[in-house]
Amino acid sequence: MELIENKVLKVNVPHQIAEEIKGTIQKCKELSRDNDNTSLAIHWGAQEMRALNKIAMFKNDLPSPITKEYQWAGKFQPFDHQRTTSEFLSVRSRAFCFNEAGTGKTSSILWASDYLMNKGLIKRVLVICPLSIMTSAWKNDIYNTVIHRTPGVAYGTADDRRAIISNERYEYVIINYDGVRIVMDDIIKAKFDLIVVDEANAYKSVSTNRWKTLNKILTPETGLWLMTGTPASQSPVDAYGLARLVNPNSVPKFSSAWRDMVMNQITRFKWVPKKSAQQRVFNVLQPAIRFAKNDCLDLPSVLYQTREIPLTKQAQKYYKELKKEFLISAGGEEVTSVNAAANMNKLLQISGGAVYTDDRKVIDFDIRPRLKALMETVEQTDNKLIVFVPYRHTIEIVAANLNEHNITTAIINGSVSAHDRTEIIKEFQNADDPRVLVIQPQSASHGVTLTRADTVVFWSPVMSVEVYLQCIARIDRVGQLNKMTVMHLQGSDIERKLYAMLQGKVESHTKLVDLYREELGL
Repeated sequence: MELIENKVLKVNVPHQIAEEIKGTIQKCKELSRDNDNTSLAIHWGAQEMRALNKIAMFKNDLPSPITKEYQWAGKFQPFDHQRTTSEFLSVRSRAFCFNEAGTGKTSSILWASDYLMNKGLIKRVLVICPLSIMTSAWKNDIYNTVIHRTPGVAYGTADDRRAIISNERYEYVIINYDGVRIVMDDIIKAKFDLIVVDEANAYKSVSTNRWKTLNKILTPETGLWLMTGTPASQSPVDAYGLARLVNPNSVPKFSSAWRDMVMNQITRFKWVPKKSAQQRVFNVLQPAIRFAKNDCLDLPSVLYQTREIPLTKQAQKYYKELKKEFLISAGGEEVTSVNAAANMNKLLQISGGAVYTDDRKVIDFDIRPRLKALMETVEQTDNKLIVFVPYRHTIEIVAANLNEHNITTAIINGSVSAHDRTEIIKEFQNADDPRVLVIQPQSASHGVTLTRADTVVFWSPVMSVEVYLQCIARIDRVGQLNKMTVMHLQGSDIERKLYAMLQGKVESHTKLVDLYREELGL
């Protein structure tokens, strides 16, 4: 393979493949042939490279013209690994992007698809992703990266979703996993040129309605880019559903045959991976690109991300009622830092899933959407995590949910003795289990080293900048070998305002009482 004067790509391929290339690509010329191979000169364009990748898989990646033709859009210039990822995707109709969480693969996807739009090779993109990152990640990244494009979030009633999907003004349409089935016919009618699936492990099983729906939407001409930082991380069997979507000829027709290829049956209910399983998974999940955070030398050491999880109707109702009650009581008295903090605490408790009454009883709220968002975050990394949960009752719920999903979990809160706390931390740092520590911030925010984790999750915001920084410092200290991620989970206005304060996005002199007054509209 040789690129000549940035205009022509010279390739040597077997005669049979050469005939298929000449029959498919117009701007192609035969140069010579020997007993085994034909030498071809092919115009170096995005359309030609994409067609070439459909016909044959080359040992070395085909170069992408994006390097010479694209003006990288947006507020920020891409890192080197982001450029490489965009190059890789721009010359492939179907591919995997296995870049680790926090490496900026969303922007790489946007640049690559924007380039293809500029070239007239695609018109519209459907992004399928978790509900929690539709706006906080995808819509916001479009505004920062391809700012000349128009995104639409297909969420709400079926009619609301249809209005966005059918309107060709929206070049990027963002929809959550379970929303796809509701408007499947409308998506098929819209004929999206490219479908991007974020956190694609949600499509690992071919038996789910989710997988079947996407498979019905896809046509041989539909582009498909699947994104996940942890492909088949729980079992080699999980590679099957992903491979069937991107590279169906690489796996057997039936999932049971794939299972028999990668697993050994020990007992009736116990299966373990074969020694060859990892290589087989690698072979079928192609074409693929992967950058780990530690491969990206130009990344900042700590990356901050947000997942937006709307409050359930039940929680919204109590949240609004409580705000109304506070507003009435504030009408006849001065709002002090003491009652502001106490009342904000109540609003945060509702947002986080459980509120304490005046007589210390607990009222639980439906927090399944937030638990789901937490699991999505856990699945993003192969390393350990710390989850900071401010309220003791919610800690028990979070830990129980993680354990139900076979994520080994330990708890540190005010009731754990100093001796037990030391043992838990020792095991976390030196053993494979537990994988997750659920911590009450005040119980372990100072003087503790937890560098086996590379991700900190805030279930809810804390109300002290000092405590917030100390929580992050549990992993951001001597002994940390990985790039780190801090994840904020939020769903209410008070949570958004507090996270902004904690990150210094509001003036440093802004006090809790000011945030409280702003929340009540005083």
